Amino acid sequence: MLTPFDSQDDQSLRSLLRTVLLSVPDAMIVIDETGIIAAFSAAAEKLFGYSADDVRGKNVSLLMTQTDRPHHDQYIANYIETGEKQIIGIGRVVQAKLANGEEIPVELTIGETRLGHHRLFTGYIRDVTDRQAAEQRINQMQSELANFSRLSAVGTMASTMAHELNQPLTAVSNYLEGAQGLLDNPTEETLALIKEALSAATKQSVRAGQIVKRLRDYVSNGKIETVPVNVETVIAEAVSLSKLGMEGPLPRVIAKVENELPLAQADRIQIRQVLVNLLKNAIEATAGMQAPQIRVSAKHNGNGFVQIDVSDDGPGIAQHEEHTPFDPFYSSKRDGMGLGLSICKTIIDLHGGIISTQPNEPSGATFSFTLKTIEMK
Repeated sequence: MLTPFDSQDDQSLRSLLRTVLLSVPDAMIVIDETGIIAAFSAAAEKLFGYSADDVRGKNVSLLMTQTDRPHHDQYIANYIETGEKQIIGIGRVVQAKLANGEEIPVELTIGETRLGHHRLFTGYIRDVTDRQAAEQRINQMQSELANFSRLSAVGTMASTMAHELNQPLTAVSNYLEGAQGLLDNPTEETLALIKEALSAATKQSVRAGQIVKRLRDYVSNGKIETVPVNVETVIAEAVSLSKLGMEGPLPRVIAKVENELPLAQADRIQIRQVLVNLLKNAIEATAGMQAPQIRVSAKHNGNGFVQIDVSDDGPGIAQHEEHTPFDPFYSSKRDGMGLGLSICKTIIDLHGGIISTQPNEPSGATFSFTLKTIEMK
């Protein structure tokens, strides 16, 4: 089968290409506009476990996982038709499939060139297994620390609430029990006592409500420490963390960040946790689907805020008049506690942003939230 290089008469070009393929330190793969492999470097042979003769003339999807394989040819076709770049000249970390069936994370950077009448794409691939494992462990430890701090705070508040509520609720119970006993033989005198007991019970119930309100005010007026944050970096960290502990085939996550996006004023760990929560929800929502996709985008909305969207093509969220997905202790999951999205809303509220959700067509949901840029201190 002919490749774009077989038709070239310039022998020096062929020699130069062979030298590059043998010496380039990172794995290098050249494909044509139909996805067919035209060149495969020595480093690529070592990384993937294939010889150049094994893969030359075959579709590059051979080296992809089941998550990416169904979409690759369509990406190339869309780019050729629209010119919109999803990875070319940008780079990202993806999963690669080796000859022995093993899947590893690799950093992929793609460049485009023309050789005669042929359009060629050159991919530079670097194994980032060790680097990603270290980064994930650091990020995971930071998230675990943040979660521990939140759980500790929740535990402290729960203990405080239980202690403070015990007295008024016990008093309410005693007053009502006494009133109930007096109703067995009602007289004018006992009815007056019942009225007094009910009045006292009402006062104690109001006191209990004030305790709950004070604790809620304490939570909602919590302090956060914000710094200038690179949103693209936080998204990349969250995408990586969201896959930890998830079983089965994972959906493809496509991140698209607007060029020259301003820095956001935020608590990096808390905002990353919001994204991890939304991404995990999207992964769970698309479980079992054929070639599912999750899209994460970030853009400057022109009003001093950065808007971040997490969108999936799952079944969507059922709409209820009485509840919103952000209400505490309300969950559409059978075993959910209904705290994840409520915590997300609290975090975004403390940042001065807004979080919302809307359905996608024909299916799925998009969760959006905003963060102030550094100009909006």
